Amino acid sequence: MKVFLSIILFCVVLIPKASGQDRDSLMMEYIIDERGDTMYIDNLEPVYKTASRKGREWRRYYRLVHNFAKAYPYALLAQEKLMEADSTIVAGELSRAKRNRYIRILQDELFETFKKPLMNLTVSQGQLLLRLIDRQTGITPYEIIRTYKNRAAAGFWQGIAKIFGSDMKRPYDPEGEDRQTEELVQKYLSGDFNVLYRSIFGKNPPEPVVRSRMDVPQK
Repeated sequence: MKVFLSIILFCVVLIPKASGQDRDSLMMEYIIDERGDTMYIDNLEPVYKTASRKGREWRRYYRLVHNFAKAYPYALLAQEKLMEADSTIVAGELSRAKRNRYIRILQDELFETFKKPLMNLTVSQGQLLLRLIDRQTGITPYEIIRTYKNRAAAGFWQGIAKIFGSDMKRPYDPEGEDRQTEELVQKYLSGDFNVLYRSIFGKNPPEPVVRSRMDVPQK
């Protein structure tokens, strides 16, 4: 996983508990109609209809949902940082030397901040994060490294990624192999992902150490 940490960090560069509530706040709302009947009112979370799956397929889907919850906030952060880096380089009209120095400083800061949380990602979560970085930035991780570093570095990390069953050159495919992932992205962007996660695991997904300013509030 240390290998994926290095690749990912480089790409990044470049229900409250009821016990404390008042009793009245826990009572359901109700209305009394003209016949004197009492009707209780409550807000129910939406129910999602998904494609029919068998046992093993469900387990794979649950794993994807869990891995997505861990990885996607960092893909949004990668998008934010890449946009910041681009705007700083363009606005400052930096020379190549100053540009390289800026990237090294930013990389050191990000390693210090995100090394521990990203070390907790599994290999499959790291692979998914690379795919999601491509989705969010429109650039494959290979192209990010080649653009902000050099072709040799990109080739080196691509070789390492291959050992771990990943391919930094393969573009994100929302209508093909990444279709289920894209469905989760759309739920996240609409603010409904946590509802889906709770329906599967009975709790909200774990909070990332740092959220991007581009993150979407969830229901």
